Amino acid sequence: MKRSSTLILIAAVATTAGGAGLAFGRLNHPLPAWLSAVLPAAADMSPARPSPTGPVVYYRDPDGKPKYSPAPAKTASGKEYLPVRSSEDLSFEEAPQPVAEKGAEPRRIKFYRNPMGLPDTSPVPKKDSMGMDYLPVYDGEQDDDASVKVSAGKLQKAGVRTETAELRTLNTMVRAPGTLQQDERRVSVVSLRFEGFIDTVADVTTGSHVRKGQPLMRIYGPNLSSAAAEYLSALNARSDVGIGGQALKGARRRLENLGAPDGFIADIERTREVPVYLDWPAPQDGEIVDRTAVNGMRAAPGDILFRIVDRGVVWVMVDVSERDLALLEVGQKAVVRPRAYPDRRFAGKVTVIYPNLRPETRTARVRIELPNPDEVLRPDMYADVEIATGTEAPVVTVSSSAVIDSGERQLVLLDKGEGRFEPRAVRLGRRGEGRVEIKEGLAEHDKVVVSANFLIDAESNLKAALSGLDTGEKTQ
Repeated sequence: MKRSSTLILIAAVATTAGGAGLAFGRLNHPLPAWLSAVLPAAADMSPARPSPTGPVVYYRDPDGKPKYSPAPAKTASGKEYLPVRSSEDLSFEEAPQPVAEKGAEPRRIKFYRNPMGLPDTSPVPKKDSMGMDYLPVYDGEQDDDASVKVSAGKLQKAGVRTETAELRTLNTMVRAPGTLQQDERRVSVVSLRFEGFIDTVADVTTGSHVRKGQPLMRIYGPNLSSAAAEYLSALNARSDVGIGGQALKGARRRLENLGAPDGFIADIERTREVPVYLDWPAPQDGEIVDRTAVNGMRAAPGDILFRIVDRGVVWVMVDVSERDLALLEVGQKAVVRPRAYPDRRFAGKVTVIYPNLRPETRTARVRIELPNPDEVLRPDMYADVEIATGTEAPVVTVSSSAVIDSGERQLVLLDKGEGRFEPRAVRLGRRGEGRVEIKEGLAEHDKVVVSANFLIDAESNLKAALSGLDTGEKTQ
């Protein structure tokens, strides 16, 4: 009975020790001394690992905890941190190519290239001027297409990022300062076509708002009264006297040529009398911005007695930079913020793009028409203007950082997957909101590099140079 119990106890201990040895083996830690003594065979089961080489990079916790130190240190229990050498550190570099087995066919060397990346190749081994050996280029290392392959380690270290080309409505906002001006088509003056005398001026002054037909002044004109008397005689003449319709028409035309208002002629036809004075009406709605007429003055033909401006619509004259001129078109919408009313927005549209540039400022003048129903906008006000120059239809766009612009050509790096990238020439369109329109070269959902693309572009240019030399004559 005692012998059976002893055998069972020995079997249990062996099983436990074997499981512990397997666990320690998976953790890649050395077996404890007591376990090695009990099961010396288990100690030999751990995989053989090469001795670490290289300088010490950092120190790690001896108990396997995620704690590290750049210098020698100890745990709270007094254990010393274990050194980690460069051969043990984590690396993202590509694993070296396995050595061909004995008896396998070796790879054929196509040529040797300059170790410094210069466009110089040789069909035989040689050294450069600094004594460095030329590097061999094997079959299969260069592809026929224009793509280039970059290792995952280089991509991660350089921080390469990609984005997808998207369909977006690209809105480019052109911002420029502007000045309000009155509409030239809404300005009129009051003057006489005959010599007259102003009897009285109505109770209107500079700044007064008047309506069309409202009396401005009462005048007397000898020539106007003479023409009115002639027209009245033609009206009263009998047909048997010989004064026909042509005479009546000529007399009326003379009054019209003197600028007599229609109401004045209608009063003559109605009353059959010649008025001594004439009430001169306002030609349009608006504000009086200039008044020179005074009571009792003599007015010569052509003298400006009143100037009236209708401010229902005003102009905003904007100075746009020369580089933004190609984005502007007649009819585009604009938002105007007068500096006198920074919390108000007025909507208008571009009506005229002037043909000349100002050589002093290299700017072009753009006119924007702006409704002014409450007439709070006044000439010579300053305003900040935003002109929307975006496209209504969505277009293919990428981030502006994805474009490599050499001045002569523009290209992007197309991500083909598995670390392969292809330079793709593109034709650009509008820019705005940190993105650029791609008119040719890309389609929606294509992935392009938007960060650290200089690294891939440099390797692509090097590969293109070597490929071009490979097809030509080698340097001896």
